[in-house]
Amino acid sequence: MNLAVRETYLAFGTPDFTEAEIEAVARVMRSGWVGMGQETLAFETELADYLGAPEVVSVNSCTSALFLALLAEGVGPGDEVIVPSLTWCATANAALYLGATPVFCDVDAGSLCLTPELVIARLTPRTKAVIAVHYGGYAIDVRALRLALPGRVSIVEDAAHALGARHPDGRRVGASGNPVCFSFYANKNLSTADGGAIALADPEKAERLRRLRMSGLASDAWSRYTRASAVFTGGLSELGYKMNFTDLQAAIGRVQLGRLHEMSAARRRIAGRYRDRFRELDLRVPFQEAVFGPDHARHLLVGLFSPEATGLGRDALLLALRARNIGASVHYRPLHTMPLYQPYAPDNGLPATDHLAEKIMTLPIGARMSVGDVDDVCDHLAQLINL
Repeated sequence: MNLAVRETYLAFGTPDFTEAEIEAVARVMRSGWVGMGQETLAFETELADYLGAPEVVSVNSCTSALFLALLAEGVGPGDEVIVPSLTWCATANAALYLGATPVFCDVDAGSLCLTPELVIARLTPRTKAVIAVHYGGYAIDVRALRLALPGRVSIVEDAAHALGARHPDGRRVGASGNPVCFSFYANKNLSTADGGAIALADPEKAERLRRLRMSGLASDAWSRYTRASAVFTGGLSELGYKMNFTDLQAAIGRVQLGRLHEMSAARRRIAGRYRDRFRELDLRVPFQEAVFGPDHARHLLVGLFSPEATGLGRDALLLALRARNIGASVHYRPLHTMPLYQPYAPDNGLPATDHLAEKIMTLPIGARMSVGDVDDVCDHLAQLINL
């Protein structure tokens, strides 16, 4: 018996907003101050407390966070920045924006993340930084990475997927002391529609980042226009950028942060349902390591859907699911295979990444999903694989 197509499209990830987020936005709008102000500062303090990070600087996107983090680490023309090829383009673009060269490295086939050994294989005297991507919500052991690298090489963490994840030593991603970059884009575990943040330990770097996000100014608009003692003297000492967060976003973020435990528990239940249904249906598809464990953030649920396991090519299976209103996706097409990055592509490819590229597929997961949604995905998968 053929299963009916879902009536509504099930996206691979959607924000989980409630009346509390809506009321928070309305409260800020009624206040008359919607730019960066007290709400943003409160969000930064609360996020720092949650992460266990001494400093948090909010910005307008994770792309900006990566750019500013590399800039603060001194990355510039002539430098090399090692990045995994299996990531979103912003990771490599942040290096290119600064005139540096992205050097693509391979990933481990189980974790889908870089490892110290894979990074060391790409190290040169020109290496200035490594961007460690916590792919899908899997927390890399950055302490092991630090021990493997020369002290001259900085580590910047791309934690766009990893809010709520924990390192092997129990610390939350964000508490390592490295610059750690987060995303609050529409489909992330904590969403403010868009936006990002940098968590770090160095107060002097944090102050510099606060200036850089506000055109290089030493004070923000809230400070300049609401304090009787504040007079803008116009002294700029460094080229800055327009990359600030807003109080509208921060109002949403504060509510989302207060609900993060609840939303994380929902993602854990959804992942557990997938695991149980795959076992029940005997769908032998390996998933990213640790995605069903306690320390993974479960932003993405990525499996390896090989033709041997499914009888179909990954792309054919993905399109068949979408035709049934199930939003399967691919995260990601490896960067070293794209035209923009051909000048930086390794001569011999990246064996594990190249092998994974035609097999990885992301299934829908999110705090708003129901058990019935998971059952729809699994039942349609089972039918397609057994046709």
